[in-house]
Amino acid sequence: MSPVKAEDLVPHPVKEQFGGLDYCITSPPPWLTTVLVGFQHCLVMLGTTVLIATIIVPLMGGGPAEKAIVIQTILFLAGINTLLQVYLGTRLPAVMGGSYTYIYPAVAIILSPRYALFIDPLERFVYTMRSLQGALIIAGIFQAVIGLFGIWRVFIRFLSPLAAAPFVTLSGLGLFYFAFPGVAKCIEVGLPALVLVVLFAEYAAHFFGKGSFVFGRCAVLVTVIIVWVYAEILTVAGAYNDSGRVTQISCRTDRSGIIQGSPWVRFPHPFQWGYPIFCLQDCLAMMAASFASLIESTGTFIVVSRYAGATFCPPSVFSRGIGWRAYLSYWTGCLLALTRVGSRRVIQISALFMIFFSLFGKFGALLASIPLPLFSALHCVLFAYSVGAGLCLLQYCNLNTLRTKFILSVSLFLGLSITQYFRIYEMSFGFGPVHTHSVAFNVMVNVIFSSPATVAAILAYLLDCTHLYWEAQVRKDKGWHWWEKFKSYKYDTRSEEFYALPYGLSRYFPSH
Repeated sequence: MSPVKAEDLVPHPVKEQFGGLDYCITSPPPWLTTVLVGFQHCLVMLGTTVLIATIIVPLMGGGPAEKAIVIQTILFLAGINTLLQVYLGTRLPAVMGGSYTYIYPAVAIILSPRYALFIDPLERFVYTMRSLQGALIIAGIFQAVIGLFGIWRVFIRFLSPLAAAPFVTLSGLGLFYFAFPGVAKCIEVGLPALVLVVLFAEYAAHFFGKGSFVFGRCAVLVTVIIVWVYAEILTVAGAYNDSGRVTQISCRTDRSGIIQGSPWVRFPHPFQWGYPIFCLQDCLAMMAASFASLIESTGTFIVVSRYAGATFCPPSVFSRGIGWRAYLSYWTGCLLALTRVGSRRVIQISALFMIFFSLFGKFGALLASIPLPLFSALHCVLFAYSVGAGLCLLQYCNLNTLRTKFILSVSLFLGLSITQYFRIYEMSFGFGPVHTHSVAFNVMVNVIFSSPATVAAILAYLLDCTHLYWEAQVRKDKGWHWWEKFKSYKYDTRSEEFYALPYGLSRYFPSH
């Protein structure tokens, strides 16, 4: 081998913006690409929505018809909230969708003893849904106050790349139990999907120039079509006729019951199950989930800004986005990296698809009948991209100091270890490690410490802000100087390009 040249030993330069995109946040692709990639965002979001509805609706006493209505409602709200986020929030190309963080308090509310008095399953479903609505309304108000009143802006002002790296990384890595374990529920469907999406997106897209649009931009769509047809063939051929109930639900394409239970046309409207019920302990539990979701969404916004080719989001814009946000899907920024399309227009089209499928239920139900292991296979790749965005933040830090290594390693390790302890404890005993006489307090603590990103954020932020914080060398080692110019909206001219409100609204709602 030839000797290594001196110029080859120079470290890779730090990049404030990701340059591996074909279309960044402000550069819309051709309309065909826009529509197909936007449909892919809607498709992946639909998989998360179906999984959440599959978990909570049967516990509430609902059947296929109720499950279909819940899916339509979530889709409709996600579409509306995505448009609000793209136009009035951070303006990042982020899809709003179901969050797994809310499952824990939702299940705690559903399993409350006060609902055991209802004998009729439908009556129990309606009453439980009204309680969930009330808790979510209070949690939404709590989140809007934190965002729109600028409280979250204070948190972002003191955030450094070193403190952000652990919880951004765990925003994706902490969801590992939703990825391959879901694939393993039907390995003959999930594993081919995982292999195909990797082959199409990372190999075929590079080796076949003419097929880069099909395999690169539409790798997810092509994978879903192929594996869905394959799963349908297995179902029709009777491959699962003698299988157990769990296998049939996971593998068959005709066991969801959503298509039969969905109306052709239905408009989701406020209070469709009746007026919300406000219970203090339910609201406190959901507010804890909202707090954990704030931190996870902050990590996801950082991922999206990176993979959309934008700069770091200014604190005031972060706070504005949190105020408009209902819930943010973890994979949204990762699909930008997979398709190399970070355009804002794509997400606008995706939101329109969500609204369409929520209004015309049969069409959305057809897509919702796709086996869930197929979506879990997609999550294996998409969540991994989120991990990569978190690790990318380390380029701003000095990794050759013990302080950096300590904060990074402790927050990452305990972020996974503590949450794993809470999860195993609950699986073993049926309740979390914190079980005082106050049910609301128990759920609040267990929700917060069951979120890897939240635990990592608390540890990294506190350690970074309390250990030698004011020393000049420390501020440089943790990468503070790379983000300092973005801590005010007016310090960097690119902030206006990426985050300015449309239609001249920035004059009436200025960012600081």
